[in-house]
Amino acid sequence: MGFGSLARSAAVRALADVRVIVAGMKAIPRPRSTTLLLTIDLVGTGLFAAEGASVAVNARLDLLGVLVIAVVTATGGGIIRDVLLGDTPPSSIRDWRYFFTALLAGAGVFLVHSATHFENLSVITLLDAAGLSFFAVAGAAKAVQFGIHPLLCVVMGGITGVGGGAVRDMLLDRVPMVLRGDVYATAALFGAAVTVICLRLKVRPAIASSTGIVCCFVLRMLAVHFHWNLPGAVGADPA
Repeated sequence: MGFGSLARSAAVRALADVRVIVAGMKAIPRPRSTTLLLTIDLVGTGLFAAEGASVAVNARLDLLGVLVIAVVTATGGGIIRDVLLGDTPPSSIRDWRYFFTALLAGAGVFLVHSATHFENLSVITLLDAAGLSFFAVAGAAKAVQFGIHPLLCVVMGGITGVGGGAVRDMLLDRVPMVLRGDVYATAALFGAAVTVICLRLKVRPAIASSTGIVCCFVLRMLAVHFHWNLPGAVGADPA
């Protein structure tokens, strides 16, 4: 038997072995998104899109720029979360409702501003705190569904909450809020932690999520009002 025949025989046997292995493998099912999680995610998408659009309007961007910033702010954190969880394509790409919600909220902010020229930093802060709260809880709850360690679930909640805003700030050439805000990422991690703890204690998902959202929102707004900040690094006194 020639070398070519031996090579073909080996290739056929290897292919047969691969088929046996693949046939014996069980596909890992993707956790199905509950109605509650989807609702929290979409509400957070609308809130963050409105906040991002408001920031873009204040930066004097045109309609396209406002819509781009709205979509990036609303979907950035969720996309990062889904990629890290291995849930690909991300929810905001699989489900048209995310993109539509972000566009609708962004266009609404642009039209209202064009008609009234209304600008209020307090409204932006409220929208941002609300979006942060919903996304932090949504990220943590989705991570729990994937069965990862509770500590990493909290981290996923924090990433979901601050990811979109960080991308928005970089596009607008600003220092990301997560690096300069008054207890910003900390509030997201706190809300995510409360949610994860409640879920681990078998609290009903609706109550656990609501509690996490309220805790994150209240901490963020208190930090803004009282100007709370985490301790910063202290430089050495000059000689």
